[in-house]
Amino acid sequence: MKYILILVISLFCFHYCYSQTHEFGVFLGGSNLIGDVGEPSFLNPNQFAIGGVYKWNKSPRHSWRISGTITELQISTEEPTKTVGELSAGLEFNLFEYNLHQSGPKSTPYIYTGLSALNHVDADLKKKWALALPMILGYKFRFSRSFNIGLEIGARYAFADDLDGSDDLGNLNNNDWYVFTGITLTYTFGRNPCYCTN
Repeated sequence: MKYILILVISLFCFHYCYSQTHEFGVFLGGSNLIGDVGEPSFLNPNQFAIGGVYKWNKSPRHSWRISGTITELQISTEEPTKTVGELSAGLEFNLFEYNLHQSGPKSTPYIYTGLSALNHVDADLKKKWALALPMILGYKFRFSRSFNIGLEIGARYAFADDLDGSDDLGNLNNNDWYVFTGITLTYTFGRNPCYCTN
């Protein structure tokens, strides 16, 4: 137990000894489904979404990002919700330099894309996985030495047409979309990356 306590304290003290290169935090927001049935609005968060986010900042302009999110997708007001979980990995690109190794406030718009895997229940109530293409727009800023906050809207194009339960009834030429809207709060830690040591 004491070793776990030492590890936790060490992680939170790293920012006094090293410049930051990693980020770890949470995502809080809402979700909505865009399918062949139900609410057609693109941006209409109607269910709570929560997740975790990890970023490996490779330069002031880009980061490798991994996230996991859980939510309920609501097909329509008449239909029950379905619990889904998403795992996503890809590249986050900053439109302006976002150097966590420089003092002072920092902010930038950013975009993210990669590949997502969604665990959901199909029309036969069987759990299955579907791949999705995430397209995220966001704006983030550092409000203290070690903490960042971001606001983002992310649409996912699913390579599946059964998220809304209408795989036999809907338009077979249009796959489903789902959207996450919310905020990220991350804590930065780690060593100087090579782009800061020259």
